[in-house]
Amino acid sequence: MIDLTQHNTLGLPSQADTYVRAKDRLQLQAWLQRHQGYPLLVLGGGSNVVLPDYWPGVVIAPAMQGVQCLETRSEQVLIEVGAGEVWKDLVLYTLKQGWYGLENLADIPGWVGAAPIQNIGAYGVELSSVLHSVVAVSRKDSHEQVFSREQCRLGYRESIFKQEEAERWVIVAVRMLLRRQPLLHLDYGEIRQELLRQQVEHPDAWAVSQAVIALRRRKLPDPAVLGNAGSFFKNPWVDAMKASELRDHFSGLVAYPQAGGYKLAAGWLIDYVGLRGQGDQHVGCHVDQALVLVNRGGAKAADILAWARHVQARVQDVFGIMLEIEPRVYR
Repeated sequence: MIDLTQHNTLGLPSQADTYVRAKDRLQLQAWLQRHQGYPLLVLGGGSNVVLPDYWPGVVIAPAMQGVQCLETRSEQVLIEVGAGEVWKDLVLYTLKQGWYGLENLADIPGWVGAAPIQNIGAYGVELSSVLHSVVAVSRKDSHEQVFSREQCRLGYRESIFKQEEAERWVIVAVRMLLRRQPLLHLDYGEIRQELLRQQVEHPDAWAVSQAVIALRRRKLPDPAVLGNAGSFFKNPWVDAMKASELRDHFSGLVAYPQAGGYKLAAGWLIDYVGLRGQGDQHVGCHVDQALVLVNRGGAKAADILAWARHVQARVQDVFGIMLEIEPRVYR
């Protein structure tokens, strides 16, 4: 029996029959062939999952390392990154190489292999803006396949690997097209204010990454200190009519124009219904960011999910909106 408590940032007690780290594709393929027919859970950095108390099968960590420049173009570079690389380390590495595009995604926890599954995003930028393709291995017969950006069907915290193909593939590498000259995105959230606070008058990509890191660390608890999976709910999208209706009833509603409608700040909704900092001795909403559910000690998956349902019910009662859970929930 393997203890997975240290393999998920929520710090939930979880066990599995077998845990293996695949350091290369051949090793992964061998493990997959050896464990055909067993329930399989693919687990990287464990930063965006709710693990069950017990997984009756095999847990595989795709721990492939390495960053390789596949092609240099006039304005871009094509890189391939092993699924087991730590995302936050990759962002800083690319900036030091003079490869740009990931600076707004600085300090996001987890491994690279999970990035396309969730189409990770922060401060106005998503992985979809730089993704070229994904290399994956079939769980069924261990053959390797390359998925183009279009085939990945990336959406808001969504992809084909989270939906219809969720149980068919193990991502082993991610390919990205990064710029050789920076194109800064400064107008989302508090980036400009943070740069001013740091007395940066003429920011470059590195300064943007440092501003993002400072913002995230002020707002989000350190999982090593207080177990959490980051943002627990997606920001809901509503059409213009619904947004107008909500503005008429709720002063200060935080809404951003997007795709013919508006994306609402889920954290603001949860805060409005009075749940920021609330909970019980085991689980609750973080005192500084209501969108983050925290393990205050001794919480199990059932406790996290029960509190999540309570949050969803309160928000739906007040706003008529059902919040959607962002992490992958395994049962």
